[in-house]
Amino acid sequence: MSKSDVTSNPKGGFSYDLCRRNAMLSEKGLEPPPFRKTGTTIVGLVFQDGVILGADTRATEGPIVCDKNCEKIHYMAPEIYCCGAGIAADTEAVTDLVSSQLVLHAYNTGRKSRVITALNLLRKHLTEYKGSISATLILGGVDVTGPHLHTIDPHGAMNTLPFDAKGSGSLAAISVFETKYKEGLTRDEGVKMVSEAICSGIFNDLGSGSNVDICVITKGHTEYLRNHLMPNHPPTFVSEKNKEHKFSEKFEVLSTKVTPLKEKAEIIEEGNSMEE
Repeated sequence: MSKSDVTSNPKGGFSYDLCRRNAMLSEKGLEPPPFRKTGTTIVGLVFQDGVILGADTRATEGPIVCDKNCEKIHYMAPEIYCCGAGIAADTEAVTDLVSSQLVLHAYNTGRKSRVITALNLLRKHLTEYKGSISATLILGGVDVTGPHLHTIDPHGAMNTLPFDAKGSGSLAAISVFETKYKEGLTRDEGVKMVSEAICSGIFNDLGSGSNVDICVITKGHTEYLRNHLMPNHPPTFVSEKNKEHKFSEKFEVLSTKVTPLKEKAEIIEEGNSMEE
């Protein structure tokens, strides 16, 4: 290690050395590494008593499905949850960081955290890194001011809407909301609509799949419905009638011929050697 490395100030946050590397590769006529395409469907809506969040459970790594039943609805604070789309490591790191900050904020103030506090902390963190954190979030919760639903982009931009969808399956999911959403939805109507929106993303987007997770948030109560629906679960086609079915036809053995070995086979055991 050189003296300059010891005396120089340490760098914090993300390193943008790879950006300069990709620019140098482009100047030499080489193609930079391709981006990883992520796949997710996350939704949220406001109903008459609170907020309902939904997400699929498929985690992909390019064309590979690496996890069929992951959790994309993250706990932030009491009665505040957040859905994440993008790189799983980024979404979990951001939500865990802000969740710990909300705990400290609640201790310092002596009261429950508000949704707007979580929104500002998430926006501040994402804006500092200017989109380098691949995390698209849907934040929902209920506090003393009522139910709230916000969406946050990787660059820190936000929207406040009665319903929204994000991820690669968002186009299919948002079409369900734009067709059927109305004000004053009941809990059962909201859960059914969120489930239908997630299923539309599952069946119309290759990056989304597996099961449906739903989180119903009301004042003083949170209901997390893990694997609420399993539309891709393989069904069992064996009926009770088929279990008792017996073949009526029987086949007889016409002839049998046994050829014994003349010499005994020798078994040779070879050990595997490892190089150190």
